[in-house]
Amino acid sequence: MPTIAKTNHVQTVITTFEVTPGTCQDLVDALEEAYSEFISHQPGFIAAALHVNDAQTRVANYSQWRQREDFMEMLRSEEMRKRNRVLNTLCRSFEPVMYDVMASYD
Repeated sequence: MPTIAKTNHVQTVITTFEVTPGTCQDLVDALEEAYSEFISHQPGFIAAALHVNDAQTRVANYSQWRQREDFMEMLRSEEMRKRNRVLNTLCRSFEPVMYDVMASYD
């Protein structure tokens, strides 16, 4: 499980996907498969979580990596490029954005 803390020096990536209710579960299934078969085995991967809004029109993927370069290396791999082409067919758009934790509250 991801640990969210300002003192946790990791690279946070939040990817949002715009989907339709008809493709939401297909996208979640494809992401779960990508994590179980590939992403979670990549160097620097720490943890991730998938979130779906009530209307099933947005999927948010929160992931943590040891460092920015680890995430970028995974993203540039032939395997992930192939998977991203499939993910692209299941959503209207998606955008991974890197963040730094500025504060956290328990």
